[in-house]
Amino acid sequence: MSEEQKKSALDLSFSDTESLNRYTTETGKILPRKFTGLSAKEQRHVKKVIKQGRNMLLMK
Repeated sequence: MSEEQKKSALDLSFSDTESLNRYTTETGKILPRKFTGLSAKEQRHVKKVIKQGRNMLLMK
């Protein structure tokens, strides 16, 4: 991933479902860091936002 994509990972919100689908599999599982290329802080943020989106029934 480029540097711009990594910076935008912290700017994601639970309503950005199209962007969050990049970090999940087709079945809805969250991809690990070795596949996403995110830092630990970014991965924790993405995990939190994806779970918020699932709770709001925006994602599977």
